[in-house]
Parts: sequence; structure tokens; C-alpha cells
Amino acid sequence: MTDLLFGQSYYLHFDPKLWAAMQPYPPLGTLYAASYLREKGYSVALFDAMLSAGPHEWTARLHQVQPRYAVIFEDNFNYLSKMSLLRMREAAFEMIDAAKAADCTVIACGADMTDHAELYLARGADYVLLGEGEATLAALIAHLDTRRAQHVVPLPDDDLYQIQSLAYLHNGEVIKTPPRPVLRDLDALPFPAWDLVEMDRYRALWQARHGYFSMNLVTTRGCPFHCNWCAKPIWGQKYSVRSAQNVVAEMRWLKETFNPDHIWFMDDIMGIQDRWIEELADELQAANLRIPFKSLNRVDLLLRGQTIPALARAGAQIVWVGAESGSQKILDAMDKGTTVEQIYEATRQLHAHGVKVAFFLQFGYPGETREDIEMTLQMVRDLLPDDIGISVSYPLPGTPFYERVQHELGERANWLDSADMAMLYQGPFATEFYRQLHTVVHKDYRSRKTWQELTRLLRQPQRLRPIHARRAAAMGYHRLTLPLAERRLDQLARLPHKPTRLPNVMIE
Repeated sequence: MTDLLFGQSYYLHFDPKLWAAMQPYPPLGTLYAASYLREKGYSVALFDAMLSAGPHEWTARLHQVQPRYAVIFEDNFNYLSKMSLLRMREAAFEMIDAAKAADCTVIACGADMTDHAELYLARGADYVLLGEGEATLAALIAHLDTRRAQHVVPLPDDDLYQIQSLAYLHNGEVIKTPPRPVLRDLDALPFPAWDLVEMDRYRALWQARHGYFSMNLVTTRGCPFHCNWCAKPIWGQKYSVRSAQNVVAEMRWLKETFNPDHIWFMDDIMGIQDRWIEELADELQAANLRIPFKSLNRVDLLLRGQTIPALARAGAQIVWVGAESGSQKILDAMDKGTTVEQIYEATRQLHAHGVKVAFFLQFGYPGETREDIEMTLQMVRDLLPDDIGISVSYPLPGTPFYERVQHELGERANWLDSADMAMLYQGPFATEFYRQLHTVVHKDYRSRKTWQELTRLLRQPQRLRPIHARRAAAMGYHRLTLPLAERRLDQLARLPHKPTRLPNVMIE
């Protein structure tokens, strides 16, 4: 019998858009929790939902491992976990049902659990960990084991209330204990429990689809900035950072153990202090270690000191930035704290140092007009980033944006999966408009980007390959169909918009 079986509820199989992209990563936050509890002396096992076919495999794992505690611990470094996707919630509910049927004590932790603890407790979870999770989980397990050894079951309510950041039911009422301070000394944490992961499966999928193998790593926790649409149920405004030496030690261990070709730094923001990026580059050079990586950074921070040269020196392959909009009016309304000019300048400097840049774009923020949208499209045309990700404004509990539009939400306040793109509140335009806008932006961007790449290759015709002919054909298709897509967008702009009124969807 194992003490704790850890799992998470994000099944890549249930997210068609990302399943098609096939860039799977192990659940880093879950692995940190497993490692933390193992260091406390508990035996742990993992159910990795990322590559699983569904919750029925969780049931099989429960029977195989026979844990005392079933812990649904979401990967809080995965941005999809913050989005409270309905498929994730329904999967978690099924996992709770299976764990209760297996006579386990069920513990849940994650962004959606923190925001909606009452839903998970009502479904059958015995305890919900609010916020970060690791220290609270260790305190809870120690307390439960001590009381059981003393034959005090169930726990008295006053005992449970001593455990910070915990939610539970008492006489049918949801009790939430005072919050626990977040962990600040990240270097003191053990590395994630990588040995629990079937890494060969990940490697095979990456190699088959992309020709290289990527792994994930995190250098920080939290974000101190105040974008008013960004949810922070786990770390709030706190920002903690590992030392560059500690990060490089893990990178070296990963390289020696699994030999990844690439790293994804999953931080909300990597390297708030420009000197930290320089230290990372110095440590990597001293260790003679170079692994290409992608990261998420802010444009204003990129322009400080020697950040961009240091990123290039450290091995940055592509930097994603939250550009969001090409309209300064919208950036200011979001409390983004950045400027359109900084987006342009950071993009130019990254490209000048041989680092690719990608934009997150967000449409549908309150007050956005067609003119604001056109400014964003023009920014993309001007800069031609190396990739783009498009979303619509998504109200998440605990954010000023959510409070502003809460009265406009329909019956459904969550997306089904990452491709949903539903306008959930009384936004500027209808859901159909934004889905068509997604098509228009990608047709325009892909055709222009392909033309840029092909004109460069024509100067070196020896580099041309059959794939470039296919890209040229796709470019022609996009250019030919773009006018029709734009006319359709104009038609949809005239549709009256009401919030999405669909019930929560169960997994089929």
C-alpha cells in the first residue's frame, strides 16, 4: 500500500486543439508536491493524466497502488489549470468519485479548487488545499496520521482549523482556515519527482511529431504585476525566485539524466530582475551547458539593462511576450503597465540578437472597437512575430475584470477547452465574431509570414525543400480566401451579442 497517489485532471486527450499540436509536458506542479511529500518520509506514486485516455485509467491506478490518500493536485504552472476549463472540472469530479469508491481520503488542490472549494467538497472531496498546496498537504497528512494513530477519527473541527489554507465541511458548512504564507526559499525545495514520469513516452511523442525532445522547468513562482484580467489564486501578488545556481544544477541533472534537446521555462514571468538573467547566462557558460529554451517575458523588462543580450547568451530560442493589443487604450484599460512602443522595440531587439519572438494576443476586452482591433492587426503585420497565440478576454474569479463583468455572465462561466473562444460576458461583439476573427488573423499572419520566409530562402535556393512548396501552396490558399473571411467578419460584427447561455458540459 502506498501513502499518497498523486494525479491531476488535465487530460491532453480531452483538448482537441492541443492534442493536435502534441507538445505534452509532465505535470510539474504535481511532481513538486510528490517530491515534497516524499522528502517528508511518505511513499508516493503518480497518475499522469497528460497522456492518459481518461479517468478510467485513474481508477485502474487506484486499484493497482491502493493509496491511503488520493491527491488530485493540479499543475499550477500550467496556464490551462488557471482557466478552470469545464472538461478539467468534470474529469476531477470523476476522479473524486473513483477515489471515494476505492475508500481513499480525497484531497484536491488547484486554481479551480481554490476558487470553488464548495463544488469539490460537495462532490465528495474530503479536503481542499487553498493556494500553493505543498506545505498545507504535508501538515494535513501529518495531522491525520497522528490523530489516526491516537484513534481520534474523525478529526475534531478545532484541530483542523489549526491547519492553514484548508477548506473542509463541518456540519454541512464550508470552513476555510486562515491563509498560509507562500514558500519563499525555492532553493530549499527538492527537485520535482521526475523519476515517477514515463519519460520515454514523452520523448517518443516529441521526436515523432517535432524531431526533438522538450522538457519543462520553472525558475519562479508568482507574478507581482497587476494586469486586471489575470487570476492569481495560487500565489497572489507574491513573487519568489530560485537562484541561478539552483536552476542550472537542475538543468545539468536533466541533461545528464534525460538528455532533452529543449527546455520550456513555465514561469509566469522569467527574470524580473535583469541581473538574474545575466547570472543565469554566466552560470550556464561556466557549466559549459547550452540547452535552447523558450520563456515568457514582459516587454518593458526585456528592455532593461542587458536582459536581451543575456537571454541570447543563455540559449533563448524564442521569447513569448504578452503583447495583448496594439491599442494603447486597451493596454491601459487592462492595467498592463506596458506600451505599444515597448512591444515594437523589444521585438526589434530580440530579432537583432537572433532570438525569435511570439505574441499572446487578447481580443474582446471591454471598450475594444474595430479600430482597436485593426491597430492590433497592424502591429502584427508590422512586426511579423515568429508565432502568435490568440484568445478572447476570459473572466476568472478573483480578478477586477471578473468583478466588472460578473453581472453580465450567462449560465456558463467557463470554457469547455482551450479552443472554446466563447465570449462569456456582454462583450463588444458576439462569440461568432471572435471565432471568425481568429481565422482572419491567422490567414493574414500565416500568408505574410510564409512570404517573408520564402523571400529569404530565394536568396539561398540550395536551402529550398519540398516542405517549402507545401507552405507556398498554403500561403496562396490563405491569400485567396482572406477577402471572403474578412467579409464574413464584417457581417458578424453586426450581430447582437448576449452572453453564452449553455449549461456546463459533461465529458462524453
